[in-house]
Parts: sequence; structure tokens; C-alpha cells
Amino acid sequence: MKKLNKLSLLSTLAAALFVSQGALANMSPVGLWKTIDEDTSEAKSYVRITQNNNVLSGKVDSILDPAKQDGICKECDGALKDQPILGMTIITDVKPEDDGVWGDGEILDPTNGKTYTVQLTPQNDGKTLEVRGYIGFFYRNQYWERVE
Repeated sequence: MKKLNKLSLLSTLAAALFVSQGALANMSPVGLWKTIDEDTSEAKSYVRITQNNNVLSGKVDSILDPAKQDGICKECDGALKDQPILGMTIITDVKPEDDGVWGDGEILDPTNGKTYTVQLTPQNDGKTLEVRGYIGFFYRNQYWERVE
């Protein structure tokens, strides 16, 4: 009977470890996200966030409004000026901070060409991503939905 209890306990612990590792993986911002406009609550685009050497970046993977698919960044500065928004890297240099928060990077809003400091916080078991762009004490949040 003791042997059966030990086996049951070990199986339970192994299953818990497997489940918790899966949950932690989903708490990463890495993946494909549907961006949601904070004013209209409408889906605007898909952004793919990738990780390289523990640093995140995000690129516009697709634009949902067919009329805007050929849009260019008219308000951007430098090398991004008049470049296509589709395929544009809009999140750069984001690094892990404390408690599952990622920050210290930048996010570009291609509609106005402004760059903000960014903080990414996975929520709702990794199904939602709080994207906080800020300048000084002023910030705005968007909540993106995980696609994959």
C-alpha cells in the first residue's frame, strides 16, 4: 500500500510540474497577438513578438482592415519614414523585469509616429497582454489578445 501511495504522489507531483511549466510558458509575451484599439475596442492588427538573447521585439504580422494593408508610416522619423507598416518592427529592446513584467524597451505607434517606453505584462494566464506605453508619468494601456 505504501508503494502505491508513493507512486501516486510522484505521479501527481510530475503532473503538477508539467502543468506549471506550461502555464509559465504562456505567461511570456512571445507569440502572436491581436491588437485591440483602446478607443473603439476593434481588432486592428496582429503583432508577432519574438525573443532573441532574452530580448523581445515585435513586428506587425498583418493588418486587418483591407483598406489599410498598404499603409505607410507618414509620421515616422528617420529610416522608418514612409515605410510600410506591414512588416514593421514596432516593439524593440524589451527585457525581463520583475514578476513576469517585461520592459525597458520601446514601442512605436505607426499612426502618429511617436515612440514610447513600453512595459508588457501577460495577464489572464497569458491570454491577454497589457501593453503600456508611456512618456514620463503619462501612459496609456492597450490589452492585446493571444492568437498563438
